[in-house]
Amino acid sequence: MTGQSCVLLKYGELTLKGRNRGRFEKHLLRNVERTVSRPDGERVRIQRRQGVLVLRSALPERELLDRARDVIGISVVQPAVPVPRTPDDVAAAAVRLVRERGLEGRFAVRARRRTKDFPLTSEELAAHVGDRVRRELGWPVDLDHPEVEILVEVDWREVFVSVERYRGQGGLPVGASGRALVLLSGGFDSPVAAYRAMRRGLRCDFVHFTGAPFTGPSSTYKAYAHVRELDRFQGGSRLHVIPIGAAQRRLAGAGAGEAQTVAHRRLMLRTADALARECGAQALVTGDSLGQVASQTLSNLATVERSSDLPLLRPLLAWDKDEIIAEARRIGTADIARLPDEDCCSLLTPPHPATRTTHERLAAVERRAGVDDLVPELLAKSQLFALGNADGPNATDGAADTGTILTSAATDTAGG
Repeated sequence: MTGQSCVLLKYGELTLKGRNRGRFEKHLLRNVERTVSRPDGERVRIQRRQGVLVLRSALPERELLDRARDVIGISVVQPAVPVPRTPDDVAAAAVRLVRERGLEGRFAVRARRRTKDFPLTSEELAAHVGDRVRRELGWPVDLDHPEVEILVEVDWREVFVSVERYRGQGGLPVGASGRALVLLSGGFDSPVAAYRAMRRGLRCDFVHFTGAPFTGPSSTYKAYAHVRELDRFQGGSRLHVIPIGAAQRRLAGAGAGEAQTVAHRRLMLRTADALARECGAQALVTGDSLGQVASQTLSNLATVERSSDLPLLRPLLAWDKDEIIAEARRIGTADIARLPDEDCCSLLTPPHPATRTTHERLAAVERRAGVDDLVPELLAKSQLFALGNADGPNATDGAADTGTILTSAATDTAGG
């Protein structure tokens, strides 16, 4: 026993990768180190084994576990006790561990070897440990439905003994699939869409459109709170805030009529497309769910999508509202979404929004509104908030403090 906490992180989907596996592991290792490093800057010790990362840290075990469970790309998080490679040491450690954890009941021992030079087979080791537990604690064995499961894993230099396993985030390591820009509102959907995009290996930047100068800063505060919550999954997140209220007025004045909602969604997407190229993002992400509201009919989704040249990813397209809210609760964004705010989407909303629109009709409205000039004007008014240091390409230097405002091109942006 070294006095350090020890946790095993086990791969999920990453084990299926072939010759590209090394690239995915590189992203995973970097993300693990960032997430579990100590506040004083001391790095965690990480050892790679067959499909397993072994973490050793001076952090308390519970804190190390909580941090490790936020790492996307890990399927199982398993606290463990490392012991010498002898059957008696393993059996003694198992008895000591279940006593320390206050466990009792019917039990089973599951043993496996990553190396075959151990003196006992997996079955013999499990029987040896089980016999010691049965004799010293008097517990009955139940291999089918145990109340306590003792996990023994033989490694090259030591043996790991565990009695707990926790589900990890799963998915692919953040950054392994590239970079995306998420159109973030204050509601339930888009933060969940961002999380699902991260689970597919995308590092996400965020853009939030406010109704300023016709609405207050409440929606910006909610967007910032959402990004802070999501940042634990990737670190170094960046939030762009863009006031769009005046531009929405111009679209209404250009005759958008019942298609006003679709028109301003096209403007947001077009602006996000331009911003994404500046950020080095290769795709856009939205929280659209097919048929959930009038602007999300198949016709309107197709009309909106034609305003962007970048790929438009919709991770929640086939999810219903109950599924989205349940996921928001799990990742910690649901309470934020319930807070009141002034959403820019509610500005100038027609009493009967169009459910069927065409690209040609909206393009004519945009020409009258001068959208080609609006997009650079909106980008010039954007404000950038950085949460910590982004680790990877296009990271912004000098943004170590959470919530640092890096750039501000406008004085009237909500949330400034």
